[in-house]
Amino acid sequence: MKRILATAALALLTAPTAFAADTRLELPLRELIDSPQAKAAGIDGSVRFYLAGEKTPAVAARMGEDVTNKKTNGVGKSDVESCNWVALSALKALQEGAKDRGANAVIDIVSYFKKNEFRSATNYECYAGNIMSGVAFKATYAKVK
Repeated sequence: MKRILATAALALLTAPTAFAADTRLELPLRELIDSPQAKAAGIDGSVRFYLAGEKTPAVAARMGEDVTNKKTNGVGKSDVESCNWVALSALKALQEGAKDRGANAVIDIVSYFKKNEFRSATNYECYAGNIMSGVAFKATYAKVK
């Protein structure tokens, strides 16, 4: 019986993204970056973030592109709560990538769910489900003045 339950649980966890992509949300990124939750998650202000279409300081150098694709457990959380949590995880990965390259900014950030770009100068895109929520970003590392 335990083996059957374990197999069923594994099948549910590895099923296609039906559980991860039930609801599409657009949420404000700047508000999240400026929140106490961002600071608690390790977004330390050493790297600035700019969505595609957002005004940036003058770009002195572009230092490569990157994609981050993060998922989080959505059980017991509201869609907004789980989306913000997973977006912070994606931003933290971009922050670390910027630091590794000597960049002080991540620019031209677009949501990149299933390799489909969503561009907004204010919002990011998240897909929330009963079990998982996911955020994917494509962005460019840069040195800005």
